[in-house]
Amino acid sequence: MPRPHVHAPAADQRVACIESAPFGENTYVLFRPGGPACLVIDPGFEPERVVEAIRAEGLVPEAILLTHGHSDHIAGNAALRRVWPDLPILIGHGDAAKLGDPAGNLSGAFGLALTSPPADRLLADRERLDLAGFTFDVHEIPGHSSGHVVFVLGGSVPPIVFAGDVLFHESIGRTDFPDGDFATLAHGIRDRLYTLPDDTVVFPGHGPPTTVGHEKRHNPFVPAADPRRAH
Repeated sequence: MPRPHVHAPAADQRVACIESAPFGENTYVLFRPGGPACLVIDPGFEPERVVEAIRAEGLVPEAILLTHGHSDHIAGNAALRRVWPDLPILIGHGDAAKLGDPAGNLSGAFGLALTSPPADRLLADRERLDLAGFTFDVHEIPGHSSGHVVFVLGGSVPPIVFAGDVLFHESIGRTDFPDGDFATLAHGIRDRLYTLPDDTVVFPGHGPPTTVGHEKRHNPFVPAADPRRAH
């Protein structure tokens, strides 16, 4: 079983990444060295590896944070709740219904009919979260999914964003789903992510980490300046 890759974006932070088949989705476990508390972000289709990673570090999860409700980002919710029955699930209010809807979370199209336990807390745009010793600002960035949110870790040097399927390394999330829209996604990226410092580390839902500065310079789908406003 592949071991998770552990990133150290700052001296007092660790981010374990578990990439799960079949969609190459990144599940993240955020924790501080020496402390027991952690957060799980977007548990995918291999929850046993997430549980193993948490236990290997001697951690106890305080919450599941979901960037959105697509099946590859919620598939592990039920399994984690079986291990930790009181573990709360948090998701943006606009995607909460997808948790119990195989058509909405796109699993039905693959014949999976996947559902998740319902959310324990619905998140609003620009809400501030204090969990497991971390403080996040929640930013709603629809376009890939109508209720997609990203989590910006406050007080981190450099800043850190858990971006789900909004922004990838030199790419962006798909916008051809029923509630997707490219213009909306591009606006959200420029308004909420490209305004962050260039050294902000972006942990995406698929693929390797990147930075805001790199994407502003090299992302072919959403350049830093909107070309429609260039004239």
